Amino acid sequence: MVYVIATLHIHPEKRADFLEDARTVIAHTVKEEGCLSYDLTSSITEPNEFVFVERWASREALAAHFDTPHLQDWRRVSADYLADRKVEVVHAARVEEL
Repeated sequence: MVYVIATLHIHPEKRADFLEDARTVIAHTVKEEGCLSYDLTSSITEPNEFVFVERWASREALAAHFDTPHLQDWRRVSADYLADRKVEVVHAARVEEL
């Protein structure tokens, strides 16, 4: 099993659009084979900081996720929302930073 922790800082004026598009990508992703959980949380101290917390059955399932049309769409539209991002893949023995 692997976890993904993706911390996103978004432009304040894009918050509503970001949340709408995030709901769409989450709805598709939770149906993927190998997706054990996929959730988005927001910071209570930083209103424009969000964290995706994902749990995947394997690194291979995560790799397949990267190739899905809905994630490709998400990457395209979310680029306009992002001020900054950090993505970490947590393995049983190590943390892989992307």
